[in-house]
Amino acid sequence: MKNLPHVIWLFLLVFSNGIAQQEKGIVGTNNWLNNWTEFKPYQVDYGEATQILTGNIKIDTKLYKRNVYMLLGSVFVTNGATLTIEPGTVIIGDYDSKASLTICRGATIIADGLETDPIVFTSNRSVKKAGDWGGLFILGDAPTNKFGNGSAASFHSNLSTTDYINTTYGGTKPFSNSGILRYVRIEYAGKKVNGVGNYNALFLGGVGYKTELENIMVSFSGGNAFNVLGGEVNLNKLISYKSNGNDFEFNFGTKCNIFNSLAVRSAYVSSNNGARCINVRSYDKKEEVDFTKKGSDVKAIYLTLFNNSADLMSNIEMGLIKEAVFIGEDTSFEMNKSVISGFNPAVILEEKIKINNENLEKIKFYEMYFNNSNGNIFSEYNADNEDLENWYGNSAFYNVYSKGSDSETFINSTSDKKPDYRLRINKIMASQTLVQKN
Repeated sequence: MKNLPHVIWLFLLVFSNGIAQQEKGIVGTNNWLNNWTEFKPYQVDYGEATQILTGNIKIDTKLYKRNVYMLLGSVFVTNGATLTIEPGTVIIGDYDSKASLTICRGATIIADGLETDPIVFTSNRSVKKAGDWGGLFILGDAPTNKFGNGSAASFHSNLSTTDYINTTYGGTKPFSNSGILRYVRIEYAGKKVNGVGNYNALFLGGVGYKTELENIMVSFSGGNAFNVLGGEVNLNKLISYKSNGNDFEFNFGTKCNIFNSLAVRSAYVSSNNGARCINVRSYDKKEEVDFTKKGSDVKAIYLTLFNNSADLMSNIEMGLIKEAVFIGEDTSFEMNKSVISGFNPAVILEEKIKINNENLEKIKFYEMYFNNSNGNIFSEYNADNEDLENWYGNSAFYNVYSKGSDSETFINSTSDKKPDYRLRINKIMASQTLVQKN
């Protein structure tokens, strides 16, 4: 009996340590993917359109759940108008007219769905495929690192001179507010435009930090799922599911905090040039940007990046699987308490990044769980990653390395109806012996 307080203390220590150790990847007491998500949207009948949306929306407008709306062509919310969308509303993008919805600079969208009644953007085709329609553009007046205070979203097609003006984004207001996207699904967007490329399912250009962006699911996008150019945004509980393009693209001076979010890739739906879960750059070409302005700075915490593959090594040998994260030069990137599982390799740094203390201080990986990948962190086109392994493998970073199967690693990654991509507690505890040492 005298030893009881010591036993209780020891039990509490082990128990609390177990809870702490599982807090990598997406987290939550309950599975927050339940209720509002849809992993088989091709089986859902959304009904026929009863209302048409086309041209410019110049006055405050509300869309109601009782209607099904059809986007025809490039639809713009302009003139400082607010578009309010009732929970449960369905908006269908037209295939033939490359439909898209753009919230222009100074305008606002209030798409505030509910967990039990999400707002859905989807395709109008009977047999739905990635890239059936354009996507959703939100354009704000927060800064980018490009010259001047305005850039144009390039994926709109067949625009008049007047409409082209409506595609500009960027400015001097990091605090700007473009509205709310919450409990929203975007399905089968990312249509290809000849000579330009693919639309992005959700394009955020120069969006300010007062904009609320959370619980957003993009599935089966033909282009990038989430494309963030410039601006200052906080992203929470985002899902990219089996997109052809990159899941999360950041460029042109983006300042972003992304939290508790998920990317699920499939080797058989990626674009021909390969796609990543996270692609972070500060520019495509140096002459595009003003180096007196700050480059991209992205902080990611509690993310799960998962490649769903029945035969990982075979898919790697066939060239179907790339790295999960790509980091370009002149960027700052920090990732912690996150899971990267099933890639080739987990992370690649652009070859232009010199491996020295100054650069590695701007690229941080700590308290990570690297699982079942063909290598961890490499420089581009360099098979020798000894310096990077020694740096990030230092025990001070608390990174964990494992080779566990999907069933061992995640609570339930096989269900199409109610998957649960949270990490198994016992798996993390068993993997502590694999923490890489100095």
